[in-house]
Amino acid sequence: MITVTTKFLKGAVAAAALFATTPMAQAEVLTMSSWVPPTHFIHTDFLVPLTEKIAEVTEGRVTVTILPAPLASPPQHWELARTGVADITWGNFTYEPERFVSMWFAEFPNAGTNAEAQSRALWQTYEKFLAGNAAFDGVKLLSVGMFGGGQLHHGSKSITSPGDVANQKFRMGGPIQEKLLTALGAVPVAAPATKAYEMLESGVIDGSLHTMESVVNFRLEDVLKHHTVFPNGFYDATFFVAMNGGKWDALSDADKAAIEGIIGEELSAAWGRNFDNQDQPAIEKMTAAGHEFNDASPELIAAVDTVYASMVADWIGAAKSAGVADPEGMLAFYNATYAALAAK
Repeated sequence: MITVTTKFLKGAVAAAALFATTPMAQAEVLTMSSWVPPTHFIHTDFLVPLTEKIAEVTEGRVTVTILPAPLASPPQHWELARTGVADITWGNFTYEPERFVSMWFAEFPNAGTNAEAQSRALWQTYEKFLAGNAAFDGVKLLSVGMFGGGQLHHGSKSITSPGDVANQKFRMGGPIQEKLLTALGAVPVAAPATKAYEMLESGVIDGSLHTMESVVNFRLEDVLKHHTVFPNGFYDATFFVAMNGGKWDALSDADKAAIEGIIGEELSAAWGRNFDNQDQPAIEKMTAAGHEFNDASPELIAAVDTVYASMVADWIGAAKSAGVADPEGMLAFYNATYAALAAK
């Protein structure tokens, strides 16, 4: 005779066996490759909050782990995301200038000095004009960003006129900056910002191109004490946060919808705000240390504007070849959108 107790025990064993063979739902763990140290504000104030928000809005179903070391050099980070070597990466579009010809316009002079407004305007421009461009295939673009206008910085003298710029050796970081300096009669020297201090100390360069925050964050305030300010920025840089397209597609519809609510224009704005928040304290610190700040003269601004017009004309043809149907309209849209956002 089978007792009630025996029946209960058999049922419990069967239930336990079924539970043991049924896979539990597990969180999707994404990897992020980043190339700044964990003390940098991009890491502490932008990337870490992004990972926290993704976990929060998906209720822990999707988490992001920032790897302890980058998986490749900075210029390779778009490709890391596109090919899925890392799930999420960030970087500068014009580290691959030929791939991202469409983005050159936002790194030219006069792109603005309000990084949040710039970053919002660039996102809107991307969505309206570039979302279907082949250069962006293979990834889910999470955000774009700009840094609020780079300026000219010199180690030993004031730079205000075209004559002051001529024959001075400036460290710079990309082909657009190289063209700009060359056209002004300066001598461009390609090197990362991390090399600026030793190059200034050894006399290899006379000055360097940076945002205001970069002078302080790269600890250059002892060797760059003369700052030339262009009201609309001397040059700029464009950045991305990208996720592998296949990984994005594999997420559940619910998780994709949740993440969509924290990326795009709002995440782009957060990028820009972080740069805006860094710039003013940097200026205050350098002012207190006795640094010299000079407005670019009307003659120097006019010289830069002439170069800018030439750069835009050359870019229009290149952008059309890169699949941008209306480069002039795209640039006009960015400028108008930025102006409206910056005025708020």
